[in-house]
Amino acid sequence: MNSSAPTPSAAYRTTATGTPAGARLLAGWYDTGRPADLNEHLLRYGPPPVAMARGHRHSMPLVRAVEAAGLTGRGGAGFPTAAKLRAVAARRGRAVVVVNAMESEPPSRKDQFLLAVAPHLVLDGAVLAAEAVGADTVHICLPRGRPAQYQQLHTALGDRGRARLDVVSLLLHALPHTYVSSESTSLVRWLNGGEARPLGNPPRSHERGVARLPTLVHNAETLAHLALVARYGPDWYRQTGTSDEPGTTLVTVSGAVAAPGVLEVALGTPLATLLDGAGGPTEPLRAVLLGGFAGVWLPAGHLHTPLTRHDLAELGAAPGACALVALPRAACGLTETARVLAYLAAHSARQCGPCRLGLPAVAEDFAALAAGRPDPDLLSRLHRRTGLLPDRGACRHPDGAARLAASALRTFADDVDHHLTQGACPNARRPPLLPVPPAEPPEAWR
Repeated sequence: MNSSAPTPSAAYRTTATGTPAGARLLAGWYDTGRPADLNEHLLRYGPPPVAMARGHRHSMPLVRAVEAAGLTGRGGAGFPTAAKLRAVAARRGRAVVVVNAMESEPPSRKDQFLLAVAPHLVLDGAVLAAEAVGADTVHICLPRGRPAQYQQLHTALGDRGRARLDVVSLLLHALPHTYVSSESTSLVRWLNGGEARPLGNPPRSHERGVARLPTLVHNAETLAHLALVARYGPDWYRQTGTSDEPGTTLVTVSGAVAAPGVLEVALGTPLATLLDGAGGPTEPLRAVLLGGFAGVWLPAGHLHTPLTRHDLAELGAAPGACALVALPRAACGLTETARVLAYLAAHSARQCGPCRLGLPAVAEDFAALAAGRPDPDLLSRLHRRTGLLPDRGACRHPDGAARLAASALRTFADDVDHHLTQGACPNARRPPLLPVPPAEPPEAWR
């Protein structure tokens, strides 16, 4: 992994600097500088308030509180959390809850960090969600290849079991770790004995998911927010953030900054303030990558933009996985994008034409552009192929790759001209910045 990507230990060092105003999920970490075990968690928060969720699938006080709080999913899509809860609770019979802690966006470390320092907030949220939708089983999905994280969660579950804290079963799983394995239907498919690849056709998970039961899939951070809303209520939750997008969010900041790490910030915080929270840029910036590998490149002139869906939508962007990578002027955005597109092509689900044919073609064209190979038809072909990817795949994987490629062509337009007319720019020889993992073989899906 590239050294510029924040590891949990790096995040520990860079965030334990006193309690910032508005810290919530990370308040215990900011206060103490150490992960919270069950005893410390219970001293701070008490047990999860299951009484407001248990046995109320029709009145649903917890769901109403989450709805009033305006909590949205923190996994990338930003779907209203209460709507997902209602959809599962409305189904007949027993349900299932799945905690998505896969975090397959390579620039993101927020869920890994949250589970390291406040695991019981996430587990509380999962238990409360289970009570609200009538589930008796919670599946916690972690990526393979992180044995320390798995062991820590295993210990946390053991502590809760000995304390007899939960009345639902909490089951821990280590799944294949490819880019598409974090998609919600990939988790359901794997838990049902299949490959960790997206399902493109109905039924939806809330209708028939794990073991053919209605299934609620929530991101780890989302559930931690839910646990706090259950304790302190929607009015408290809305005391920070914006009126339309309340609350805080975790952001992974990396790249050309002095102290890469995971920050907790209020929604609406300007992007430049996020960089300052990570020690500030170490050199003049050309652009930032927002939202991970399925995100967009934004020119440095847009760093005043608030971190909200509304404000970013005007730029064709979205918070996504809330990963922010600072790209210095002395780097080649085309070369960085070519590396990411090659990775996305190798990590596609390979289930439909856009993934099997379209993505590799776009990645090949972009590699030729980054290398400065002379081809008078390259740019028009790249625009045409990129435009064919969105809304055609069985899942949204091709859409994210197309979004990234199109934003690179816009943001680095001057470099595009240089590469096409004069060959690769000198910055193309700079060491790579983005943390692009090696491709996994197809058998890794199992």
